[in-house]
Amino acid sequence: MSEKFRALMIEKEEDTQTVKMVDIEDNDLMEGNVLVNVTHSTLNYKDGLAITGASPVVRSFPMIPGIDFSGIVLSSEDNKFSEGDRVVLNGYGLSESHFGGYSEKARVKSEHLLKLPENISNKQAMAIGCLLYTSDAADEGLGVDLGGRRI
Repeated sequence: MSEKFRALMIEKEEDTQTVKMVDIEDNDLMEGNVLVNVTHSTLNYKDGLAITGASPVVRSFPMIPGIDFSGIVLSSEDNKFSEGDRVVLNGYGLSESHFGGYSEKARVKSEHLLKLPENISNKQAMAIGCLLYTSDAADEGLGVDLGGRRI
């Protein structure tokens, strides 16, 4: 039996959505072949929509929100990742159809993870991810070129 850890959980019954902190275990997580200790996540517009229910972001309930996270690999069934590897994941259905980053642990598919280079911290990875998501959301109106990427 694994130790319990904290997660933010969205539940829905009929037309009423609730959000609360819950204690869960590793076996409560969704399928995947890499278990990660989540160290950082971001709060951005899409997460706000998911948590408030203002837009139908979440496709299945219950759901742990958080469309991204960075963390440290606890265990892996894929030899591309080893215990202690620092990783990041952005998107791939997190907070929509797969539990997201607002949890102390996440289990995900290895093909969705990226190893972080030594010169980028877990915190920096999340700052960069949030910037890119925000710029994508604003792409229609700003018209600014940021190093070859229009924002």
